[in-house]
Amino acid sequence: MHTTDDGHRWTTTPITADLLRGALDLERTAHGILPHRLPARARAQCADPQLAMVEAQPSGVRLVFRTRATAVELDTLPTKRLYAGAPPRPDGVYDLLVDGVLADQAVVSGGKVQVVDMGAGTTELRPGPVGTLRFTGLPGHEKDVEIWLPHNETTELVALRTDAPLTAVSDRGRKVWLHHGSSISHGSDAASPTAIWPALAAALAGVELVNLGLGGSALLDPFTARAVRDTPADLISLKLGINVVNADLMRLRAFGPAVHGFLDTVREGHPTAPLLVVSPILCPIHEDTPGPTAMDLSALGEGRLVFSATGDPAERASGKLTLSVIRDELARIVAERAADDPHLHYLDGRALYGEADAAELPLPDRLHPDAATHRRIGERFATLAFTGDGAFAGNAP
Repeated sequence: MHTTDDGHRWTTTPITADLLRGALDLERTAHGILPHRLPARARAQCADPQLAMVEAQPSGVRLVFRTRATAVELDTLPTKRLYAGAPPRPDGVYDLLVDGVLADQAVVSGGKVQVVDMGAGTTELRPGPVGTLRFTGLPGHEKDVEIWLPHNETTELVALRTDAPLTAVSDRGRKVWLHHGSSISHGSDAASPTAIWPALAAALAGVELVNLGLGGSALLDPFTARAVRDTPADLISLKLGINVVNADLMRLRAFGPAVHGFLDTVREGHPTAPLLVVSPILCPIHEDTPGPTAMDLSALGEGRLVFSATGDPAERASGKLTLSVIRDELARIVAERAADDPHLHYLDGRALYGEADAAELPLPDRLHPDAATHRRIGERFATLAFTGDGAFAGNAP
């Protein structure tokens, strides 16, 4: 314990696994602890820099503890992203929850900067300093405190200080919901880490979230299936399809068996858990046009992020994938498997965001939802999955 000039008597607590939720692995770095959302064995099986970046962004990862402290400090080393020729991105937001209610938000300046040149296809990592996050004015009674880390900013945890001792929060008996999906599940353009749609849905349903939404990387990778298989969970959802189209990764002949293999692997570890397969939300550019998806570099230079589909609709005849094709295939696969797997369910993603929603809340960059749309999708999912005859109905408090 030490006292600073502002009169706070700080207690430093080591950041250990029992204080963190939502991470599958913790890496000790030169500065502190780096949460990962894929285990080391999975990371070793893929050299894709996109995957390395997004799995280390702590979407859904939060520090959770119980304390009487009225002030909390967290030293972190963030990694910011800067796209060459575009305006700087906003700093990642940290959300503070007290007894489950959003109480404050803050950002950490400084940190490393990853400069991405989309035109040249290069990246450069520039070093930077550790920053300090401070929350004050917390109520002095015993309470649960959660600090949700930025969903879109790699964050090394350096030191945690409070002006009263803290303890890890015991298991509250809530169900664990593990969700895997694309950048939309990762958080895309949500306003803050508790405002991404899976976090909103989890809060509404009263379940603990493990978010394996991996921007650009929901590609039916076997190592991701094994990560889902090996992670303790009561409820599992898999939102599949859009990234396979974005990357123009495979044809229809490969897609079906890949989905079957992914589901087989998940079922090895969770044979009877409610398992919900979710097809893509409406994305007009890719409904009937294959990928790959391209970024408009001229718009990027103007500070606008816009995506387009570069495939030819005629190529569907040769097995190229569109969202319409993928929804039909996922619905077929789930219907066939459900005959022997009564706990397997399907949800058409257009029930979360469909044509009427697109008319009211169009995707700003033609690919990702904005903050208001994240809220709508989260509320819809909570209703469709956790109530009525939904796949997870009766499985939440």
